[in-house]
Amino acid sequence: MRQNGRAADQLRNLEIIPNVNLYAEGSCLIKCGNTHVLCTASVESEVPAWLKGQQKGWVTAEYGLLPRSTQTRVARETKGVGGRTQEIQRLIGRSLRAAVDLTAMPEICVKIDCDVLQADGGTRTASISGGFVALYLALNKLVKEGRLVRNPIRENVAAVSCGICAGEPVLDLDYNEDSHADADTNFVLTESGRIVELQATAEGATFSETEFNELLRLAKHGIHQIIMAQKKVLGE
Repeated sequence: MRQNGRAADQLRNLEIIPNVNLYAEGSCLIKCGNTHVLCTASVESEVPAWLKGQQKGWVTAEYGLLPRSTQTRVARETKGVGGRTQEIQRLIGRSLRAAVDLTAMPEICVKIDCDVLQADGGTRTASISGGFVALYLALNKLVKEGRLVRNPIRENVAAVSCGICAGEPVLDLDYNEDSHADADTNFVLTESGRIVELQATAEGATFSETEFNELLRLAKHGIHQIIMAQKKVLGE
């Protein structure tokens, strides 16, 4: 049993609230325990210059911590994003593009904004899982408006963190667990179980292939639950 009372394979309390923004084409507030992220999807009728004329669409993302989302105030990135932020933005964008048939949304760009209201570990994975919901809602709106023939989503995508804490592989780390973990991993998987991306780091100690396989098993277990929650709020 972990310090927070959860079993090794237990997610934090998960809540996804759709359509929380009046103006965005798609939006949700995702709560993974004490990590809360506002995700909005904005549709633009112009793709990046290097994609023009290719009859393809694009999905990109921006990510940020609000100043008091953490225990001490985080300064706003007013002079350009830092390396960590850039890395997370690219991860979110890659993850969401993996779920979409870009040829089915020609000349349409969807920008996903993930603003962390409160951080307690797993902000990047929550942003991916919530960002998918916002993206799906935005694309569905375009179908209803007749701008798209069909929703170009291929399949759901979600993400979760896993780690080895005190020698035990565990699912969905909070900040305290993450800061003391011997190994820290982030998994991004599709609904069919295909790997979009994984990040794995030995923080305090190296880990074995057997331990990695257990982390992957935990991630699949957690992501299945997250995708079921996505489907519930999307009415699938």
